[in-house]
Amino acid sequence: MDVKSAFLNGFIEEKVYVRQPPGFESAKFPDRVYKLRKALYGLKQAPKAWYARLKSFLLKSGFVMSSVDKTLFLLSRGGDTMIVQIYVDDIIFGGSSHALVSSFAEQISMEFEMSLMGELRFFLGLRIKQTKYTRDILKKFEMGDSKPMTTPMSTNTAPDADEDGEAVDQKEFRGMIGSLLYLTATRPNIQFAVCLYARYQASPRTSHHQAVKHIFRGFSDVDHAGCRIDRKSTSGTCQLLGTSLVSWSSRKQASVSLSTTEAEYIAAASCCSQLLWMKATLSDFGLKL
Repeated sequence: MDVKSAFLNGFIEEKVYVRQPPGFESAKFPDRVYKLRKALYGLKQAPKAWYARLKSFLLKSGFVMSSVDKTLFLLSRGGDTMIVQIYVDDIIFGGSSHALVSSFAEQISMEFEMSLMGELRFFLGLRIKQTKYTRDILKKFEMGDSKPMTTPMSTNTAPDADEDGEAVDQKEFRGMIGSLLYLTATRPNIQFAVCLYARYQASPRTSHHQAVKHIFRGFSDVDHAGCRIDRKSTSGTCQLLGTSLVSWSSRKQASVSLSTTEAEYIAAASCCSQLLWMKATLSDFGLKL
């Protein structure tokens, strides 16, 4: 669901004055300014005003805001549950009762001018399945006929800046990295390798380019001082709900660890932080862990 001209629905609390727009000047008072009564696009208060208006509508409709995500709203009614997730003017929702969902869709359409998009298949630039996107980037970088690989990178690879190596086209290399980073939204198995070689975008060499091609052809741990540039470790975590992988990360640690144990503790702390957030979110859904 998409809200048309969303920012025009917000009410501003501050006093804001604007110049008379060209073609609409007052002949009687050409030197006066207008005082805004509602938000406009380009106004810095507009996003906040729109969120406040939408939040107010949802709360009046019986929804409760999540304790950990201020864009997530939940409704419980007669044993049924409904969830609404908002991102600026994009709204997705679903529930255990078709009647409850239909009633909400009708109610919000009366409050705002909406475009109903139907069953969720695409949200925030991400398709639920990225099969077509994968084929497209393989074609874009002429890798469609390449020999498949069983792993995204060699297990004995220790990449470094390779300053003596031959430089490659920086624009193409960055394009390949950017395309792969987008793909990691549904392919966590390549995230470590992609993030590792993304560090060399400023001065990519042939060795880096070949390694990224390997990713094209082709889960939670930590390496101690794995980065050959600054000796910082990389934390990798994954969180499962039952047997389903629902969250993952791979990022370089902020400080240099003096031992493998220290690096492991830092990775564990990062993982536990995500677990606490997930626990709180599930608690909002009525699931006590």
